[in-house]
Amino acid sequence: MNTHADCLLQLNHLSGAAVHDLSSSFDNLPHTKHADGQYRLRRYSVVRINDGKVQALPGRSFVQSEQVNHFQGDVIRQFEDIEQSITASKGMYEMCALFLEANSLSEQQEIEIHQIRIAAQASDTPVAPEGVHQDGFSHIAVVGIRRHNIDGGDFMVFKDKHQAPIMTLALDSGEVALLDDSKLWHYARPIRAHRPSEPGFMDVFVLTAKDEA
Repeated sequence: MNTHADCLLQLNHLSGAAVHDLSSSFDNLPHTKHADGQYRLRRYSVVRINDGKVQALPGRSFVQSEQVNHFQGDVIRQFEDIEQSITASKGMYEMCALFLEANSLSEQQEIEIHQIRIAAQASDTPVAPEGVHQDGFSHIAVVGIRRHNIDGGDFMVFKDKHQAPIMTLALDSGEVALLDDSKLWHYARPIRAHRPSEPGFMDVFVLTAKDEA
């Protein structure tokens, strides 16, 4: 079993250079045909650090059980890979290395990475349509990259899904929230364009990993 420190919730921060490396690629995220695909644009890759570099593993589908995702549980979802230039960037390495170090995971650990832009619609747009939830992993990190012309989207952490949140934070550029997904729950408030005449969006990375056997 992994002997990571027994820390339920951590806050950390990427460097400005890392945010710069990662931010522009969000403009190239595709829509999908999934239930949330018109307002949650996404790419998805599984990676591992190898010899000081981030190595993209062969593409795979993504599925969560109905037990943890009541919105799209047991649905096999396919996403385009994160762009190779982004996977190979110094910013991606910094983000993955921070995730491994914070959770005391080895470089051989597989990390699943979701790159997501939530685009504000005409009315409140759900950031987490599955509601207060767990993702079915041991460790997760939500990394704020950019908020543009939006209200809402605050990231919330709960000790119990039926109780008040223990943390509410609008993840600004570079801020990283890491949590023990087996013991805590999370959610994000819907977003709305602050100026309805202009596009509004929130860009985040979500990193997940299971404990090593």
